[in-house]
Amino acid sequence: MQTPDYQRLDRAHHLHPFTDFKALGEEGSRIIERGEGVYIIDSEGNRILDGMAGLWCVNLGYGREELVEAAAAQMRQLPYYNNFFKTTHPPAVKLAETLCRLAPGHLNRVFFTGSGSEANDTVLRMVRRYWALKGQPEKQWVIGRENAYHGSTVAGMSLGGMAPMHEQGGPCVPGIAHVRQPYWFGEGRFGEERDRSPEAFGRECAAALEAKIRELGEENVAAFIAEPVQGAGGAIIPPASYWPAVKAVLEKYDILLVVDEVICGFGRLGEWFGSVHYDLEPDLMPIAKGLSSGYLPIGGVLVGDRVAETLIEEGGEFFHGFTYSGHPTCAAVALKNLELMEAEGVVERVRDDLGPYLAKRWRELAEHPLVGEARSLGLIGALELIDPASGQRFDKALGVGNLCRDLCFASGLVMRSVGDTMIISPPLVITHAEIDELVDKARAALDATLGRLAETTTDQQQEIPV
Repeated sequence: MQTPDYQRLDRAHHLHPFTDFKALGEEGSRIIERGEGVYIIDSEGNRILDGMAGLWCVNLGYGREELVEAAAAQMRQLPYYNNFFKTTHPPAVKLAETLCRLAPGHLNRVFFTGSGSEANDTVLRMVRRYWALKGQPEKQWVIGRENAYHGSTVAGMSLGGMAPMHEQGGPCVPGIAHVRQPYWFGEGRFGEERDRSPEAFGRECAAALEAKIRELGEENVAAFIAEPVQGAGGAIIPPASYWPAVKAVLEKYDILLVVDEVICGFGRLGEWFGSVHYDLEPDLMPIAKGLSSGYLPIGGVLVGDRVAETLIEEGGEFFHGFTYSGHPTCAAVALKNLELMEAEGVVERVRDDLGPYLAKRWRELAEHPLVGEARSLGLIGALELIDPASGQRFDKALGVGNLCRDLCFASGLVMRSVGDTMIISPPLVITHAEIDELVDKARAALDATLGRLAETTTDQQQEIPV
């Protein structure tokens, strides 16, 4: 079939995730046919640098035959069996052991799921079950952050703090509250706290968490959930003061810490887990995405000793699970993925080489007139778009970020827009030359965006009657 044929069938039968169905049908989908290394190739033969690693997940890049072979071998031997009814299988056992070896030392159990959303559903169940077993069933409240993303199931959407999702998906799961995000550029530089330094702003965000705990009653608060770096929220890297202050608050009130590692885990920040980078000791740690480099769907929750031991010794049967929890073929691919990452020193290279090189090149884009901030950590980065004339944020109705995103695709680069924040998260196997290409194409898209905005301004001026 040709591209128009695929587009016609797609329009007729396929409802895409996070999509304006009507608008996409009118425009037509881009058909991606192949992947090679850090590139995707569409049905028209265009070779596009995937600056988002799919959806933050294709850490080892496209075309790794070792992962294909791992899937094929497992499917020949045992394509599927469940982990219910007192059974398991070697891939799930081996993967569990490997994950607990790579994780911080107090995380020695894992509960498998099919995705990050399912992992965060599991977190909510485990947190509330833990406190009930500890004789404190009133500890029901879980606090998350505004603009956070923890999945798209009802529980995941509720734990997250994205208002548009709440508006369409409500009523949310009860017993979940949200506090301000540590987004200094958006809320510190341009918000009510514009006179605050990043360090002071980070401490104020932690103080907001403490205030919410007191408002709800510390005896009612079960856990705080947050990503080390907010990914889908806009690659929001917290000020250095934030996490130490948050840790102090949680310790003061004996509240569980859930660190959502679905995006930051498996090398994205230059450590196996973002918790290591920020010296965190999570009680529960949801994982997914890079666990299998996106080759097959799999997720899980790494569970700290105090929670796991309570669930095991005092909990009896835990009435929760999924048909595909620890799916043998998915587990075999994830296990091979982790083996390759260890053997090739992928995480160390991100920390010592690729992350610093990207940071150096990425900062150069801060000189562009459209860019108010260029930030990065490991292999995650963001550009904040501002009006060069005023130095302020654009009117949201202009859709400048979406314009820049579309022009990125036209220049051969996938760069995602979150409002007027442009974000990247390339495969962890990207080279220096490919980082150079990424930065050059991002700059070309910024130039094209600036040109389009200038054309729009000129057209508007010409329409004004004399």
